[in-house]
Amino acid sequence: MTFRIETATRGRFTVFRLSGRIEAQAIAELTRLFQQLQTDYCDITVDLKDVSLVDREVVRFLARSEADGVTLENCAPYIREWMEREND
Repeated sequence: MTFRIETATRGRFTVFRLSGRIEAQAIAELTRLFQQLQTDYCDITVDLKDVSLVDREVVRFLARSEADGVTLENCAPYIREWMEREND
């Protein structure tokens, strides 16, 4: 795998810092981590600052997560545009 997930806390928020190439296989791990928290998705932040590449399934996952209340930080403009196109 060519990605890494680091977990940190910021007040009541759990922050997942992603780095590297985020591909479909990362979705299962992120979903497991989200569910393990047993908290409202509004308390989850995903920091995409060090993400170099994503695939279509990840873009869809990020869009769904954001719609469910997850906050996306440092989302590259190309990822944001792609998410918007996927929602149309």
